Amino acid sequence: MAHKFAVLGHPIQLAARHASTLEPDKTDMELRYEVSVSLHEFDALATDSHEAFVAELPEPPRIAVCAVGLMGQQAESERDVASAARVMRSNYEGPVSILAVLANRFEERGSGTIVGISSVAGVRGRATNYVYGSAKAGFTAFLSGLRNRLSKRGVHVVTVLPGFVATQMTEGMDLPAKLTAEPSEIADAIARAVERKKDVIYVRPIWRLIMLIIRNIPERIFKEIRI
Repeated sequence: MAHKFAVLGHPIQLAARHASTLEPDKTDMELRYEVSVSLHEFDALATDSHEAFVAELPEPPRIAVCAVGLMGQQAESERDVASAARVMRSNYEGPVSILAVLANRFEERGSGTIVGISSVAGVRGRATNYVYGSAKAGFTAFLSGLRNRLSKRGVHVVTVLPGFVATQMTEGMDLPAKLTAEPSEIADAIARAVERKKDVIYVRPIWRLIMLIIRNIPERIFKEIRI
């Protein structure tokens, strides 16, 4: 995403834990695209620091992209309350906290775009990942409400439902190639959604059909299958 927006001429503010590890990326983008790039230490779970984090940025961003997530292990989450809480906080509480702060700033300014990367896992709870999915369902609902609130205030909110993506989170998983997007594909789709003022996007259209089918399977049947 950073490369995609940098090539379009946007100044970049990268926020992450251990932000210093992004120094090579910063240098690369500055040289390659001739845009300013700054690094900022950020912990999504340190929610009491989010107001100060946004206040201390060099300038409020015009486009804020939230790419925060933790898959966790469903079996571990079932056994360990702390593990489940970390998954839920990483996928819901942390992202919601920082986007709520940014939303207020954008609303005051009367402009801006918020992009939240959620998941198709939030469309319907499944036995294999319902802790992760429940947090993503909450995040999707939050983004929907935020969009409803801010649509007349000059602020655009995009919900991204990527499906499978080839990242560290899915490394080692046996994923079907036709349903698995590359990070660059996600970046292109998000950039188009921002430009065209889209509200909700499935990166690969086939996921819209898949989730429509899953959403409409009767509960008495759905509870008997494992997908």
